[in-house]
Amino acid sequence: MRAAVLVEPGRLDLQDVVLDEPGPREVEIRTAAVGLCHSDLHYIDGTFSTSLPEILGHEAAGVVTRVGSEVESVRIGDHVVTCLTIFCGHCRYCTDGHLSICANRSALRKRPRPVATTPDGTAIGTMSGIGGFAERMVVHENGVVAVPAGVPLDRACLVGCSVLTGVGATTRSVRIPLGADVLVVGCGGVGMAAVQGARLGGAGRVIAVDISPAKLDAAKEFGATHVINAAHQDVLQAVRELTGAGVDFAFEAIGRRETVEQAVACLGPGGTATVLGMIPDDQPVRIPATDLLFNEKKLQGSFIGSNQFRTDVPRLLELYAQGRLKLDEMISMRLPMDHINEGFDALRRGEVTRAVVEVSQA
Repeated sequence: MRAAVLVEPGRLDLQDVVLDEPGPREVEIRTAAVGLCHSDLHYIDGTFSTSLPEILGHEAAGVVTRVGSEVESVRIGDHVVTCLTIFCGHCRYCTDGHLSICANRSALRKRPRPVATTPDGTAIGTMSGIGGFAERMVVHENGVVAVPAGVPLDRACLVGCSVLTGVGATTRSVRIPLGADVLVVGCGGVGMAAVQGARLGGAGRVIAVDISPAKLDAAKEFGATHVINAAHQDVLQAVRELTGAGVDFAFEAIGRRETVEQAVACLGPGGTATVLGMIPDDQPVRIPATDLLFNEKKLQGSFIGSNQFRTDVPRLLELYAQGRLKLDEMISMRLPMDHINEGFDALRRGEVTRAVVEVSQA
């Protein structure tokens, strides 16, 4: 099969790759569509490191073509969405309902042979046990969920990461009460999903922050009641003019130390800031301790929206079918796998909400 492989930081190379057959609890999926995510870009640009060579891509959807001997959750022919929060189902985190932080996630990705190799036998890794930038994937069955066959797979794939992260942060990581003031910093795919989640949850004010006028205009269509252009406005001042003391909830969807600190500063007393972006460890976040003590502000993380994806993905797609969750409008670029680097160039320039690679027809 063909795959877009990260051999060294900079760009992806299209290569012929040999894919292993699925193990007892694995499924083989013919990839239909995969979204380009900033986490992929972090590895391409070398902001985060990984073992190379590797097939990136995790926001994927496709059709099951083979199943292992012990697979029970899906069948050949099922349309499925992948999710990188593969879970075991029996550790204390899973049994407490925190599947996204399963203690055995890494162990579930281990196998006796590499999933993918070069034609000469060199092992190729797959990102998060998925490796979506390829014509086919082999994934543990607890990393996929079946979805209705009528849902277009180029839209369904978005729910596996960006939408699950953004909406999940507003519904699982926190539960936004009716009328609350919400701030979303960053209007990419995850940020737009957080805006939608806040709207669906009944927030009063939904304030979107970005430096792109086009993205801020789009944020209004997704449910933002107010927008702030951080290139021309003081964000903290603008938030206080709108809310008085500050917002009840803030979501950072960029992955920068400065914007996390800004999100916390924009909170009112008792508010909660949730980090959705990937921030390198060499960029420590500095928060005034007095804000935490005297104002009872809270700072937390949310990994893929603290999801329970086997439940959440079908529910989100039902909201899409009802017209209450916008997915079509999130896709601002479609491209074939041959042009995948062009998609990442556009993502790097901040020109897209979500770019989707169309690998094959369902």
